[in-house]
Amino acid sequence: MNPEDIIFNTSDIGWIVGQSYLVFGPLLVGCTTILYDGLPDYPTPDLWWKMMEKHRVTIPWMAPTGVRVLRKLGAEQAKKCNLSSIQRVVCAGEVLNPDVWNWLYKDVFNEKVPVFDHMWQTEVPGSMFGYPMGDAKSLFKSGSAGLPMPGVIPEILDEYTGERVKPIQKGILVLKNPSPGMTPTLWMDLERYQSEYWENKLFTKGMYFTGDAAYMDQEGYIFFAGRSDEVIKISGHRIGTVEIESALVSHPAITEAAVVGIPDELRGEEALGFVSLMPGYSPSDSLRQELIDHVRRTIGPLILFKTIEFVELIPKTRSGKIMRRIMKRLWTGEELGDLSTVEEDASVDEVREIISKFKDGFAEPP
Repeated sequence: MNPEDIIFNTSDIGWIVGQSYLVFGPLLVGCTTILYDGLPDYPTPDLWWKMMEKHRVTIPWMAPTGVRVLRKLGAEQAKKCNLSSIQRVVCAGEVLNPDVWNWLYKDVFNEKVPVFDHMWQTEVPGSMFGYPMGDAKSLFKSGSAGLPMPGVIPEILDEYTGERVKPIQKGILVLKNPSPGMTPTLWMDLERYQSEYWENKLFTKGMYFTGDAAYMDQEGYIFFAGRSDEVIKISGHRIGTVEIESALVSHPAITEAAVVGIPDELRGEEALGFVSLMPGYSPSDSLRQELIDHVRRTIGPLILFKTIEFVELIPKTRSGKIMRRIMKRLWTGEELGDLSTVEEDASVDEVREIISKFKDGFAEPP
């Protein structure tokens, strides 16, 4: 950021991104920041693009959830507006699926504006992985959160042995050392901070445990597969929920997807999917089977679904994170826990109703 920038950050101000890049960061630099509370498609489907045009925004900052909504509305909404002031786009909060990144970078901005996908955590108040400014065509890898930022020393470890894994092999992401700006404790609970973050497993003692499953390629780019406790194990094979979701989103009928693993006596786990449709598509048994076949062609035949169900709303937090924990517990019947961060209560009710109907033997699309 610089004093000439005009930032349009759609994050909730109560989250770390909202605080850092809506309030503290812009004010410290002296640039303009736009505070906004509302949806991207109400009252008009081009509302966000109109705001960027009107205020000559240089940096739009959006969660991947917001980008997926814009994708559903169509690139033509953006084409109606003059977006020539935009110099770069920043996304954070969830994994930016490759097809969604390509849509934003190619279809909306014609490969002329870099789209930065990056990752951090509230406990590490600064980007852990991202991209330096430069030529997007030479630096960017679709589906990757980028490279380690200065001061961040990552390691991918095997979840059973603690050994460092080979490139492309999935494992647990840890940081070998504290990074700049990292929180020193949890409020009134130093013991929990120590046990959960620095001594989570015997072989991660003294290293920061992120809780994320990921892999790195030969060039050091990191690809996230989801939370480590959300990785699905089907017949001994470990599959990241994000990988399956990205495969679903790559189908032209799907705007958003959420996948969780549910218990299966024979295979250990099966995948349970929830998807929202693009305009022009309707729920059907044939489309459900087409999606299952598409994922198997994209990732491999080992992906076994209990079912894929169609929903209007996928449960998410107000910061745009998919609440896979909620969907899994709705299936297993466990207590849902704290729901104060759910963006739309109706999304939880919808999934609950669909699961109830499926278990009762009514698997027809809603």
